[in-house]
Amino acid sequence: MSKPTLLTRAAEVLRIEAQGLLSVSERLDDNFLRAVELLRRCQGKVVVTGVGKSGLICAKIAATLSSTGTPALFLHSGDALHGDLGMVMAEDVVVAISNSGETDEILKLLPHFKHHGHQLIVITGNPESTLAKAGAVVLDVRVKEACPLGLAPTSSTTAALAMGDALAVVLLEQKGFKETDFALRHPGGMLGRKLLLRVEELMVRGERLPLVSETTKVKEALFEITAKRLGVTGVTNDKRQLVGVLTDGDLRRGLANKVEILSLAANQLMTRNPKTIPADTLASEAVAVMEKYSITSLFVLEPETKTPVGIVHLHDLVKAGL
Repeated sequence: MSKPTLLTRAAEVLRIEAQGLLSVSERLDDNFLRAVELLRRCQGKVVVTGVGKSGLICAKIAATLSSTGTPALFLHSGDALHGDLGMVMAEDVVVAISNSGETDEILKLLPHFKHHGHQLIVITGNPESTLAKAGAVVLDVRVKEACPLGLAPTSSTTAALAMGDALAVVLLEQKGFKETDFALRHPGGMLGRKLLLRVEELMVRGERLPLVSETTKVKEALFEITAKRLGVTGVTNDKRQLVGVLTDGDLRRGLANKVEILSLAANQLMTRNPKTIPADTLASEAVAVMEKYSITSLFVLEPETKTPVGIVHLHDLVKAGL
């Protein structure tokens, strides 16, 4: 096949799958609302079960539910027949996924689910199937497969996965799930750092904090800027309150204006009313403030006295992966 033909075929696959998702969305009805309510009221966990390609989709749906505030696990239907049914407790809700609705391993589990009174949500491409008839709620994900043979699960797994995402997103909104809740479930990696890391964990403090008084000569302030290696020093009044900052940029602008800056007092050259940030602010918000005002550092003030207790620099935020 030529390259144009290959690209055309690939585009056709994507089009078929996209149209399939649109058709599923257009068939959403009260069954979806009932499924959401069952999951919202679940006192245990959500058990998502299936085999084969559907099993892979089940695992992803269970992971998405768990990370968005609905405890869930994937139960391979075949393994369930050989002991793993012990994972399923009386208060759990079961979600079974099968495109045909006739998957033998799942059907063999139905007597167990019925005996223990489990609410069963079925996601299937065959709403008239044996599995569908056993469900308390049936979500219809009928689509045309993108596979030209109509054999390999393609559009059908995409539709099941998207339905799982729709359930998870609507559920998190129903539960009032917030960014902080999400962060608690993702403590590792960049996502956890972005949502959990706070300014106080990254700020420079103590002897490393660059500070001079407002009457300090610029020459001495320059030594402080150089020694602390942050390109800035805070300027404080006699109450140790921050009244300004003196930066490399201030020095350059002073020199450009041909001012004898070294003999000036810090408060004659400093930038007044500098941007500051509370210590308990998310580090990601500090990055946003720096980007908005095109600055590279923010002083952190003690809330009551307004005295500087730290400084957070863009370099430290970048090193933290933000």
